[in-house]
Amino acid sequence: MSTSHQPAMGARPTDERWQLVQRIVSSASFQKSTRLRELLHYVVEQTLLGNAHELTEHHIGSLLFHKPSDYTTLEDSSVRVHVRQLRLKLHEYFDEEGRNEPVILEIPKGSYAPVFRAVHKADSGPAALESLATPVLAWRHRTMLPWILCGILTVVCAVLVYGVITHRTASAARAPSALPWPFSQIFDAKHQTIIVVADSNYGMARILAGQTGSLDQYLRREFLRSLEVAKVGAADARLSEYISNSTLTSFADVANVASLYKIAGPLETQLLVRYPRDLRMRDLDHNNCVLIGSPGSNPWVTLLQDKLNFRESESVVGKSAKVFVNKSPLPGEQPQYEGLRWTGTMGEDYATISLLPNGTHDGSVLALQGLQQEGTEAAGQFLADEQNRRQLMSTLGISATADLSQNIWFEALIRSRTVSGAPNSTTLVAVRRIR
Repeated sequence: MSTSHQPAMGARPTDERWQLVQRIVSSASFQKSTRLRELLHYVVEQTLLGNAHELTEHHIGSLLFHKPSDYTTLEDSSVRVHVRQLRLKLHEYFDEEGRNEPVILEIPKGSYAPVFRAVHKADSGPAALESLATPVLAWRHRTMLPWILCGILTVVCAVLVYGVITHRTASAARAPSALPWPFSQIFDAKHQTIIVVADSNYGMARILAGQTGSLDQYLRREFLRSLEVAKVGAADARLSEYISNSTLTSFADVANVASLYKIAGPLETQLLVRYPRDLRMRDLDHNNCVLIGSPGSNPWVTLLQDKLNFRESESVVGKSAKVFVNKSPLPGEQPQYEGLRWTGTMGEDYATISLLPNGTHDGSVLALQGLQQEGTEAAGQFLADEQNRRQLMSTLGISATADLSQNIWFEALIRSRTVSGAPNSTTLVAVRRIR
């Protein structure tokens, strides 16, 4: 994919600062994130045009991310999240590919306008050696000159060796340790991993409208403009407006995101959290992805449904309990598994954990789907536990000595017992290998 971007009049292509930006977005660190490349291009272009004072969080959200002009940054943090990721990527570029750049590009914390800072390096090379040797030539005892030059070269070599050792030590410290399976398939240094949380407002809109919804409707925002949603009455118009314009997710999603960041460790810089409304189909190409939530709250998981054995079903939206339908029951399995009637109640809920290749078959997609929030949270808890992961591997027929460098695709159904809206135990119910 080309990363070229033509600047507006005033941001000249011959400007060294603009050329620096082109080198940055062409680097390996930026190849997996179209949104970060667009964000960097935009803020630099506006700065070079003299509009740095206009680069506010709301301005970027409205003009670059195409959010409604009246959206509130208190409820939608996507701009802050992307700028934070951009700062990390810039730091990575200047630490690696761009370490010899004469100018450094930074976005100071608390600001959205980039700053260009010249790098002042100490003089080195033959000129420096000559300046050190000149006083020596004035010495009366010129026979000392070879010894002094040897001393200088020894010091220079010692400095270079120390620099190499320090660099290798720092690199070793940054190198991520081996991650446990299946996280080794979803977190790696070559791919960005996009974590897509659930859209709680989408779930509420479906219940108000009594409609199942679809990814196509979601992407075209039809579920927000639904006539059925509008029929809730004038008294609830403000609620409808709030659902349409705010961005909310569940506690279960927050808990799972925190757990994933902890597991990723040093690779957390490769993680990017996205709200499903901000995701685009092309974002899933050539990236790893974690989808949190069921089709009723995160419609992106519907892309996986035709590949899975356990599929969520709901007879009447908002009026019946959701179930996982077992397409091909094995001996001892049930044809369907019914979860909680409502989130926050006591009882049993179910969830699936699925690991599949992405659409371009160069990355992985992990899906954590609970019938209710408790099930979704339980799915994350299950995977975070080492003993549960060993049980999963054993049930899938994966030995402890298996070659885990080869991708293994699967789906698992788990049951959680919940108390006061939180899972307190999980049980592996069934698994399937996906070939």
